[in-house]
Amino acid sequence: MVSTHEEIEVKYELEPGLDLPALPALLRALPEAAERGYREGDLGEFDLEATYFDTVDLRLSAARTTLRRRTGGTDAGWHLKTPGEAGARVEQRLPLGRAVRTVPAALRRLVEELTGGSPLVPVARVNTHRSVRSVLDATGTRLLELADDVVEAHRLLPLDGAGEAAGAVQTWREVELEIVEGDRAVFEAVDAGLRAAGLRVSSSSSKLSRVLSGGTGAPEATEPVETPGAVETAEPTETTEPAGASDSAEAPAASEPAVEEQTAPTRAESGPRVLEHAGPRRKQLTARSRAGDVLVVHLAEQVQQVLDQDPRVRSDEPDSIHKMRVATRRLRSALRTFQPLLARSTKPLRDELRWLAAELGAARDAEVLRDRLVRSVATLDVAPELQPADPAAAGAVPALVADQLGRAYRTAHDRVLAELDSERYQSLLDDLQDLVERPRFTSRGARRADKVLPRRVAKTFETLSGLVEHAYRAEAGAERDELLHEARKAAKQVRYAAEAVAVVFGKDATRFARAVTDAQEVLGEHQDSVVTRQQLRDLAASARPEVAFAYGRLFAQEEAHAAASEADFEETWKSLQAGRLHRWLR
Repeated sequence: MVSTHEEIEVKYELEPGLDLPALPALLRALPEAAERGYREGDLGEFDLEATYFDTVDLRLSAARTTLRRRTGGTDAGWHLKTPGEAGARVEQRLPLGRAVRTVPAALRRLVEELTGGSPLVPVARVNTHRSVRSVLDATGTRLLELADDVVEAHRLLPLDGAGEAAGAVQTWREVELEIVEGDRAVFEAVDAGLRAAGLRVSSSSSKLSRVLSGGTGAPEATEPVETPGAVETAEPTETTEPAGASDSAEAPAASEPAVEEQTAPTRAESGPRVLEHAGPRRKQLTARSRAGDVLVVHLAEQVQQVLDQDPRVRSDEPDSIHKMRVATRRLRSALRTFQPLLARSTKPLRDELRWLAAELGAARDAEVLRDRLVRSVATLDVAPELQPADPAAAGAVPALVADQLGRAYRTAHDRVLAELDSERYQSLLDDLQDLVERPRFTSRGARRADKVLPRRVAKTFETLSGLVEHAYRAEAGAERDELLHEARKAAKQVRYAAEAVAVVFGKDATRFARAVTDAQEVLGEHQDSVVTRQQLRDLAASARPEVAFAYGRLFAQEEAHAAASEADFEETWKSLQAGRLHRWLR
């Protein structure tokens, strides 16, 4: 099974004979340095041998992704590194196994969107002599690791027949500083000290990029040529859809079983899926820009988020399903809210986005329920008569709950993986890419943003207001719960609409979106409680007595939580009516 962890590190270049400073000395200026008792540990020396894999035309490298098989050291195995958030890298690992020249199927699937199905071949061989030191605190906790590497590397060039030829040898010395269990303050202090000692931040993001560039750093990506979007005068009929109303969707198609062998590519001819959005970039947009251009920039960002999260969902990274689902929801919401700006109907595309969001939603809901109930049940005191007879089984109830809900999540996640391998999903990506790269606007889409977009956002808020008023008139119980759920979906549409245009309306739109978000989140807490109570009823029916008893106590807690959420929403809704939040919509 693929394991995942996040890397926060920095690489440095330095002269071959430069002596590195003692690491604890670099931390003396930190507050409480004496109390924390920083000291240095020696983790030894290692000889590492790594073979890097990519397509012949280096599609992974172009996406700042590296895939290698490495022996030696403490983490021998297959390593896939992808860009993370805030400059971090996400590394996914598999054991070495028997294969030396064939990338494991689990990792091939994770990068299939980037490779387009093209074969992965060896592109570089890197041998490293590594000396490792660490920064420890007084408890022995390993805060940072510093690896001093002497590197010898060859680029591998494929031959017409089997195998590859090694290019000229490249040698250099580099240092890597990585957070293990420390914090940013410790990391930044050592980083500053190393720079002061003469180390320079490397111009290459990885050993591979240095090999492929011949030691000059990775080449810069080029921007696509900007061309104006087409304008059509005919506008589609605008239909009013209540927020939260279901767009019709067909039943998901049965997916094909995964193929383990590296077969002929299905999308190799077109290469990796890369958006080439023509038109103004985000930083070029103003309130005088075409309304359609503002919309397309937002759509392109959400499509890119779907593509970015695809490999993370496949490897079951935390929060990846949620992020991909949010992107699909933002796309569907924007297409519904701003449909009058686009010359072609987006209803079929919204239906397919609804299908994908539903598949992701089943896994996300199972994930949220698992985490919510596992946390809650761990805080309960089990009644004496229901305590396990064996003291060693004192934690049995939380473990049983985690097992029951974990299996439900695993089933839902497996279904998501099957759908991501389906032709239906690939067709959806094709349609999204076509929409972003070849937009066609109506006359309204060609008008100035400040003349069109605020009114579209205002219409979504009018729908939300009507639903809230209706909910307040309903009796407490199932009817009000359902209306508040519809209001939550409407609030989400208002929020997404405001955030989509905030790039040109600035603080006014951002403040408005933040206030709507507050209301949406309170309604979300209420809905989570409604769903959780129903799930608790279902789970208790098939659970062991001690687990069913725990579910009953949780049910009572959720009832109280729902009542508190309704009270919170009344206050939040009053705040959202403030006139200053709505001036920009007029």
